Amino acid sequence: MSPKATKQSLIQAIAIKAPLFALGFALMAAIIAPVPAMATSRIKDISDIEGIRDNQLIGYGLVVGLNGSGDSLRNSPFTEQSLVAMLERMGVNVRGMNLNPNTVAAVMVTAQLRPFTPQGSNIDVVVSSMGDASSLGGGTLLVTPLMGADGEVYAVAQGPVAIGGFAASGDGGSVSQGNPTSGRVANGAIIEREIAFDMTGVRSLRLSLRNPDLTTARRMAQAINGHLGQQAAVAIDPTNVALTLPTGYPGNIIDLVTDVENLGVVPDQPARVVINEESGIIVMGADVRVSTIAIAQGNLTISVTETPQVSQPSAFSEGGNTEVVARSDIQVDDGSDKRLHVLEESVTLEQLVEGLNALGIGPRDMISILQTIKMAGALQAELVVQ
Repeated sequence: MSPKATKQSLIQAIAIKAPLFALGFALMAAIIAPVPAMATSRIKDISDIEGIRDNQLIGYGLVVGLNGSGDSLRNSPFTEQSLVAMLERMGVNVRGMNLNPNTVAAVMVTAQLRPFTPQGSNIDVVVSSMGDASSLGGGTLLVTPLMGADGEVYAVAQGPVAIGGFAASGDGGSVSQGNPTSGRVANGAIIEREIAFDMTGVRSLRLSLRNPDLTTARRMAQAINGHLGQQAAVAIDPTNVALTLPTGYPGNIIDLVTDVENLGVVPDQPARVVINEESGIIVMGADVRVSTIAIAQGNLTISVTETPQVSQPSAFSEGGNTEVVARSDIQVDDGSDKRLHVLEESVTLEQLVEGLNALGIGPRDMISILQTIKMAGALQAELVVQ
């Protein structure tokens, strides 16, 4: 065979096999294509570490410098007492004098002390009026000790108060927006005492789930052990997973927590329907199921329309009076055109919602239907009514 013929035969073979190669590559791509994963959450997003928590601080203080919007003597006598006591501590004797503390307001000061906040750092504080002050705008919070639940002082607050609202009034009316009797002092408290907690010497701790569930706790322990290659985590109850520093681990407990807190876990949740009757909000979990049932929904509506008419006597008649004659049009709709609908057994939450929406009802009626379905034993989920 000549070289020319051989080259032509090779080109024809490649042309014939090219579609087969393309089909093979397409099948291979379909086989190795990634399968959509279930929604996963990081361990740090669904759990808290034992011992790492916020601490609430509270204190009582005075806001001064108000433009006549402070407390009154009649309704807030404790403001005058606090003002007198504060001035006496500063060497000013005002007992027996007539004070008008409308430029002063008694307030409660609250703050959140974050974990591992060092001494000397600043945190925000919230200032809320206790008396009948109309506004804290333009005021300054005086030195206020902030105490913890143990009665010890952990921070001292002071600074100008910034409010997120306003109030104005006149002889003919008033207008207000937001809450002018509550404000914030940005970086207004200085930490005077730290809450000691040394994690470097700890060899074991607990991870606490924010939504307790046995399945989620077990999955978390399995994810940690699978990542480390040894038994380091144990689910001890629906809320807590015990984490122990394994033998031979190259680091301390902080390094271990850093390694495992970004691991992905698929949280499980019970089948639950939450109903808020006041607002008409309905929230359903993904695992809610409904057995096959028949539903009929209808309302009795009575409409009464009054169309009064005036009856006058004929012209030149004697003894006649003009009277109002009542005419009423009453219509009754008993919902008889509503038919019985069959709601098939739902496999997914989407099908359940579509089945309920097919009835053409609003959220208020849907709440009653869900409660009735639960009473019939067809709603395979926990029903929580708020």
